[in-house]
Amino acid sequence: MNIRIISPASAVDPQYIDGAKSVLESWGHHVTVSQHAKGRYGGASGTPEERLHDINEAFGDQSVDAILCSRGGYGLAQIIDHVKPVAGKMLIGFSDVTCLHCLLGTLDMPSVHGIMAKHIATLPEDSEPMKTLRSILSGEGISYTFPAQPLSRAGEAEAILRGGNLSVFYGLQRTPYQVIDTDSILFVEDIDEQQYHIDRMLQNLRMSGVLHNIKGLIIGHFSDCEDDPRMSCTLQETLTKYVADFSYPVITGFPAGHVDLNMPLFMNTMCHIQCTNEQIIFSQINPFK
Repeated sequence: MNIRIISPASAVDPQYIDGAKSVLESWGHHVTVSQHAKGRYGGASGTPEERLHDINEAFGDQSVDAILCSRGGYGLAQIIDHVKPVAGKMLIGFSDVTCLHCLLGTLDMPSVHGIMAKHIATLPEDSEPMKTLRSILSGEGISYTFPAQPLSRAGEAEAILRGGNLSVFYGLQRTPYQVIDTDSILFVEDIDEQQYHIDRMLQNLRMSGVLHNIKGLIIGHFSDCEDDPRMSCTLQETLTKYVADFSYPVITGFPAGHVDLNMPLFMNTMCHIQCTNEQIIFSQINPFK
């Protein structure tokens, strides 16, 4: 597989790009690095024009099979409305890359919510995210089974997986890149957010009908997000209370987000979830096979 590494948002330590390139090549892939991937312009990897050039060049290059985003951070909202996706390429990333997942979702194009350059360069080869990413690049699907967590709600659903980083997803509501419909399962995760801000974002999803229309909710890691005693409930209670009146399954503690155990997910792709009081089963067929 021919993989292009791009830096569409924040600047990244070049050693992580070099490390990820080395690992991916050791797996048998051919890896190239975009022109501005190792650059820096303020906190970003390049000017908006430079980052946009690298994204569109990667999509437009017929020899490129997969596009690996080196990191998230911030910056894609500045250029998302000028990105020109091409079908058939496996886009990989998370965090601010949620912008691209949502854009591709409006075009019915699948993508991968998964680890980026730093984790590929530093995680052990036998870690679960690394093993799963390697199998995805080889055309395999995914199937996860793990214990049910408190505040999960039993049930079963099959629908298209949407979402990603809650803050980024929230920022796209009422834009052309809002992708939730009545045949969706919503996945959310976040990092370093105040509990009241998370509550505000969920209120938006409640009042706009997003939480009413979905068929299931998957809550990933909310890293460095602390309970706020002024909120009179825990963060986990905030994350689940606005769907208490709905009957669809709710999964808490899903192993994905801003942590080392960030298991890959196929976005804009059908998924099947089964939640009992004891365990969670999540599965997807590889849409790039």
